Amino acid sequence: MNEPDSASAGDVARRLGIAVTTLRTWHQRYGLGPSQHSPGRHRRYTEADIARLDLMAQLTARGLPAAEAARTVLTRPPVPAAPPTAGHDSAGHDGSSRNGGGHDGGGHTIAVGPAAGPAARGLARAAMRLDTATISGLITTAIRDHGVADTWNDLLCPVLVGLGKRHAATGRLIEVEHLLSRCVSEALTAVPRPDDPARQPRLLLACAAEEQHTLPLEALAAALAEHGATSRVLAPRVPSTALTATIHRTRPTAVLIWSHTQATGDPHQLQACLLGRHQPLLAAAGPGWPDLPPTIERPADLTTALALLRPLAR
Repeated sequence: MNEPDSASAGDVARRLGIAVTTLRTWHQRYGLGPSQHSPGRHRRYTEADIARLDLMAQLTARGLPAAEAARTVLTRPPVPAAPPTAGHDSAGHDGSSRNGGGHDGGGHTIAVGPAAGPAARGLARAAMRLDTATISGLITTAIRDHGVADTWNDLLCPVLVGLGKRHAATGRLIEVEHLLSRCVSEALTAVPRPDDPARQPRLLLACAAEEQHTLPLEALAAALAEHGATSRVLAPRVPSTALTATIHRTRPTAVLIWSHTQATGDPHQLQACLLGRHQPLLAAAGPGWPDLPPTIERPADLTTALALLRPLAR
């Protein structure tokens, strides 16, 4: 049984978005290791230990050399870190950054929202450090342990939304957004697809014309694949003529079109999909669509879209 108020190296790594190997290095080189010990058991990290590591991660993320950051951390009296609770994210007690920023995106963290768990906060920290290995490891582990849908809803969306708000407020962190998006895309692409060359995909997933946000479609395709359903995903910015031609050629049972903003949510593109002889189920996903007729499905999130499309995949 675990000691109360203590954590393993893996727990700390997920909570702070730090690779376990980094924790070991900081322990061996600078003495920033676990302090709680029971005979015959591995040492475990107390909240005071985690608070020191949290500060170490913040200082190194700002560019301070690790040795100098460690000296700074070790000269400060240990203050136990407040455990994550609902309504308090790791950036501060009210969702603002501990480093002087608030909801306008200041400071050195990404506000992931009060409902986000430790894994999302850890991913946000790793993204801010541009730590590709840790980002990819956290996402891959989450997909393996919880599946694509839960990983998308509980881990990826809070960080991506928080990062988008931070960029909108400051015009910064494009490099963080690009790196994180690439890692997310690679992890989703790595989800095994059904291996049946004779079976053609019956589901068509596409972006609206001029829409460039493809990650939601990639997540849906990966979630469908987990359930044995194949899909065909078109690249971003699919013109109406190309989309209708694809529907005519492949005759899918369902077509889902994603629009992230009102600038790309043109209902005329949806209407064009229903002008031919073939009449697939048509779904418009994403916040960019205006009010649409009830003949067009409006899945509210990935889980709803998955439930809608799975029965039509065969």
